[in-house]
Amino acid sequence: MIWTPGAARAARRIATAAALGGGGVTALGAATYALLLAEAMVARRIVGRPVSEDGPPSDGVYGDQSGEPISMAVLGDSTSVGLGMTDPKDTPGVNLALGLASVAERPVRLTVVGRSGAISRDLDAQVDRALDARPDIAVIFIGANDVTTQTRPATAVRHLQDAVRRLRESGAQVVVGTCPDLGTVRPIAQPLRWVTRRWSRQLAAAQTIGVIEAGGRTVSFADLLGPSFMTNPTEMFGPDRFHPSARGYLQAAYTVLPSVCAALDLWPEPSAERVEGSQYLLAAMAVEEPGTEVTATRVAGRAVGPHGRWAMLLRRRRDVVSPHT
Repeated sequence: MIWTPGAARAARRIATAAALGGGGVTALGAATYALLLAEAMVARRIVGRPVSEDGPPSDGVYGDQSGEPISMAVLGDSTSVGLGMTDPKDTPGVNLALGLASVAERPVRLTVVGRSGAISRDLDAQVDRALDARPDIAVIFIGANDVTTQTRPATAVRHLQDAVRRLRESGAQVVVGTCPDLGTVRPIAQPLRWVTRRWSRQLAAAQTIGVIEAGGRTVSFADLLGPSFMTNPTEMFGPDRFHPSARGYLQAAYTVLPSVCAALDLWPEPSAERVEGSQYLLAAMAVEEPGTEVTATRVAGRAVGPHGRWAMLLRRRRDVVSPHT
């Protein structure tokens, strides 16, 4: 699948509705809702339940380096807490903290305030707790539960945008891992898989626009684990066949790590491929390419062009991370 002008228009429509306080478009019609609900119940029986209701406690200082610790907060849903893991070192937050400490050559103080099952509306309370840690960098993983709970995309984007804006106003840099493509989860049957894919990607594109306008940057998850699930599902997904395994969480963390480091001016990028253009166009492109970063930029000294705010898309090479890395 490649980006289309229609995808860019859909993302713009959702983001505009969020800015104006409207409900925005919905991916589902009432006529199909009963069928999709039945399909979702079948998928839930196939998927089963995770081995735990939340991830292991992982707050603490990571890295053997000396110096003043960098404060990092992780917010969001089950991905942010490493649902299904029992060892903190297998969670995305700890992997991010260790990676950041290695690059920065300073320890990292990690504070995880995410909660399993969280939707974008829950970010407000999470930001309250995160601000107590005075974060230098905040990482947010959110969106999947907004899709599964039928949250209106514009509503979800508005709550995310408010969270990013509050964090930026406190002085923290913000990196958001956008909604993953739930259409890659194999226990979900058609037509639910097609609908969730469409809604996931529309939401991710609108999230990108909202985050850029609030001063943050995004990293696209898209179908990051999809191809790996097809070829080796036992390694990349956990026992419930829905949440990632330890290796899957590591892949997610290391996909976001370069953007976290770049936000703190710790990551030189001579080899990154850069594309500049309208935020709407680049948001639609990013949701088709896992690992791409989108952030605001200026063209000829201007932040806004004839088709909206200027943005920059970065493509970095991202191979599947070895669990021994």
